[in-house]
Amino acid sequence: MAAGVSVKSQPPKVLKGPERVATLLLAMGKPAASKVLKHFSPEEIRVVTRSAALLGPVSTSQIERLVDEFASNFSNGTDLVGSASEIEKLLSGILPEELVSDIMNEVIGNANRNIWERISGVSENVIASYLLKEHPQTAALILSKVKPACAAKVMAQMPQNLRNGLMRRMLSMKPIVDETLKNIEATLQDDFMANFSKNAGSDTHAKMADIINKMERDHIEDVLNDLAAVRPKSAEILKSLLFTFDDIIKLTPKDRTTLFDQVPPDRIVMALKGTGDEFRKIVLAALSSRVRRMVEHELNGKDPVAHREVAEARRAITDLALEMAARGEIVINSENEDEGSFF
Repeated sequence: MAAGVSVKSQPPKVLKGPERVATLLLAMGKPAASKVLKHFSPEEIRVVTRSAALLGPVSTSQIERLVDEFASNFSNGTDLVGSASEIEKLLSGILPEELVSDIMNEVIGNANRNIWERISGVSENVIASYLLKEHPQTAALILSKVKPACAAKVMAQMPQNLRNGLMRRMLSMKPIVDETLKNIEATLQDDFMANFSKNAGSDTHAKMADIINKMERDHIEDVLNDLAAVRPKSAEILKSLLFTFDDIIKLTPKDRTTLFDQVPPDRIVMALKGTGDEFRKIVLAALSSRVRRMVEHELNGKDPVAHREVAEARRAITDLALEMAARGEIVINSENEDEGSFF
């Protein structure tokens, strides 16, 4: 609340839609408002935040009329001045710091990097893997929006026929209506959130994912279930960042081979102890013929092994996968789902 600012002498402000919501949230104060904001989508929060930043003075009498019987609880007899700083304080601690920063940068018009600039900073291997699952027209649009240097590196990762086709589409591309472009940008924001988080060393979700990744599987499930009950969006983001030994079968064949090329054969043997036939078959297919024969021979042995040693071997492999993903050498959590096209 801005001290020393009088709103008594100013004409009444006509509050509409998001302005009414912004007024109520600011009048509630952070503890009560936080419970409400948890049920808002990121886009709804952006709309309300923009309204709050431009709200300006709102008198006590207006607040009283707006909240009716709850006026005394919300206003406490004081005036209210909506501003960007006030709404930023309200969002702080309720939403992840990165999301608050993005929203506030968008609101005040001083965003240092838009979505296309942010994507341009992602590894070309990650972008290429993403675009290979998209409709060529969607891929062409994305490549036309990122920085030229980024687009060139991504193109180099594409098969020749697809690369040539994308160039033709980019040359003949027609202007995209604003609403369609906004929908595409919103989708990209969600799809690339995990990669942005991995690339940002200070990101809270990335740090938490690093911790959770090193927990026992039953503990992981317990933590995520508890978090989903109170912060479902955070739980969803964390799940997208997690990678366990069982998730190895979700890697593409090429990425599995790239991963296991870096794993000593004795560690592969230890990690595969106690796994099912189908899982073992998928992993063995990623090995060179020489290493595969060696691993198969060792797995046929009946020597007992300690559960701790098996767990340590699996943990070492998953840690390596996460490190390689952070460097853009492989892409984790990239199931081949039919996600459709923007067009």
